[in-house]
Amino acid sequence: MDSVFDFVFNDIHGQPQALSQWRGQSLLLVNVASRCGFTPQYTGLEALWQRYRDQGLVVIGFPCNQFGGQEPGDAAQIQSFCQLDYGVSFPLSAKVDVKGEQADPLWQWLGKQKRGLLGTRAIKWNFTKFLIGRDGQVLRRYSPTRSPAQLEADILHALQAP
Repeated sequence: MDSVFDFVFNDIHGQPQALSQWRGQSLLLVNVASRCGFTPQYTGLEALWQRYRDQGLVVIGFPCNQFGGQEPGDAAQIQSFCQLDYGVSFPLSAKVDVKGEQADPLWQWLGKQKRGLLGTRAIKWNFTKFLIGRDGQVLRRYSPTRSPAQLEADILHALQAP
């Protein structure tokens, strides 16, 4: 696979979604969980989505239950929680694995493109974020401790790129 636009994921309703539908836009891909200490980042992610979607930013949340069982719900429970508690309107995927042998191919690719702390490829916790340029290449990887607001300058730079 040469770019993020070569991948397909299942949305929260189980329907295949080709990332190529957003070709030419910047993406912010985040593994999310409803019962994590970082869950309040949903508010900041939604704010970024609302502020920049008309300029070409697409935020996509990928629920994952691999870290402390912090996303135990089914698709309906996840979607309801995100909408009711945080007003999330950006796209969500079906629950995925983001690490290990059963990791979703997209997340395996992301980890290979930009390594994390100490050069690790593995996703270490919920709310790891990847900023994708309009060309489909990974621009930056952010640790869970980086708030969505702290990504704004990089997002603006990505959106200004041709």
